[in-house]
Amino acid sequence: MAGQRSLEIVHEYSDRISGAKARRPGLDQLLADARRGRFDVVMTWACDRIARSTRDFLEGWEELNRLNVEFVSFRGQIDTGVPLGRAIVVIIGAIAELERSLIVERVRSGMRRARLEGQHIGRPALDLDRQAIVRDRQHGQSLGQITRAHRISRATVHRVIHEQEPP
Repeated sequence: MAGQRSLEIVHEYSDRISGAKARRPGLDQLLADARRGRFDVVMTWACDRIARSTRDFLEGWEELNRLNVEFVSFRGQIDTGVPLGRAIVVIIGAIAELERSLIVERVRSGMRRARLEGQHIGRPALDLDRQAIVRDRQHGQSLGQITRAHRISRATVHRVIHEQEPP
């Protein structure tokens, strides 16, 4: 797509975390580079690759707009340089937010159903020898030594020790 428009690709920005998160390293870097004037156009496969929340998407898009950076979506074939294109961006942002909400609701519904059917949700409970952990601490072992010996986190050791202390 960049080649068809005779554009030079300056950098490819990507994130490995959900678009539902407002703060993402790749998106943050893209906006920082836009502020520095490193490029004139942001190209993406679809609008929902930028953000799933309408508010987050529109904030990012508005900032790009203020910086005179054109936003191009391959799938939507959107031209943000005209009023109709801007209206379409708002509509697509709202649809992306709706899609995210539907996904969240389906996951929650599935988890409720699984719980009602007696299925365990989440990690299996830790099988801890609480007396041994407390005894090791009373014998002078450090938190690090205890975490390694029992193969548990420092936070778990700390919690077990404080549970055993009198109020």
